[in-house]
Amino acid sequence: MAARVALVTGGTGGIGTAICKKLADMGHKVATNYRNEEKTLAWQQQMREQGYDVTIVKGDVSSPEEAEALVREVEAKLGPVDILVNNAGITRDTTFHRMNPQHWNDVINTNLNSVFNVTRPVIEGMRERKWGRVIQISSINGLKGQYGQANYAAAKAGMHGFTISLARENAKLGVTVNTISPGYIATDMVMAVPEDVRAKIAGEHGGEVVAVGTPEEIAYGVAFLADEQASWITGSNLDINGGHHMGW
Repeated sequence: MAARVALVTGGTGGIGTAICKKLADMGHKVATNYRNEEKTLAWQQQMREQGYDVTIVKGDVSSPEEAEALVREVEAKLGPVDILVNNAGITRDTTFHRMNPQHWNDVINTNLNSVFNVTRPVIEGMRERKWGRVIQISSINGLKGQYGQANYAAAKAGMHGFTISLARENAKLGVTVNTISPGYIATDMVMAVPEDVRAKIAGEHGGEVVAVGTPEEIAYGVAFLADEQASWITGSNLDINGGHHMGW
């Protein structure tokens, strides 16, 4: 596979780190964004010690202006973005009758509006070059909902609506657009959920499923969809959830 430029938003988190490593292992030049410089420089150093040289650019993807600026900086440093992984995400969990506008807007802006903000500056170049991969990292909770996550579930469901529309618009131009919906993955975000709640989730399936997956399993899905040979896969949602949710 030809070496390409890959931009992973939210690349310093658990899933994002695994994705950055996997894409680098495929020979791609990888970049990610950051807001907290101190933490990100420490992350970058850890990655270098493991043999991964990931370019970091400052920018808040919930801001259209900052998102475009970070894309242009990546292009200036590495070249045109051919692979975009929209992975940035946050939670502001509370039941809807207690949810305030900031709870709602923070999640929608970071998890859903960011998808527009970062994809818009790269899509025209992909169309012109007749090659591109746009991959949304959604969630099992965008498919089935979750107590206390009306904001998060709405944003994650919206990501796949975006996927299937953009896939239709670009199917003839060599640009594929797909979604991955992870189940419960062993990241800081998920492991912050109380153990009894995680046990309850596993118990809903009679204990017949693995409680949590690994970030590397999600990264494998990204690598599959980003590959040259995945050129006829577009508009799809790839469930990676260990059997926690099944539907078609």
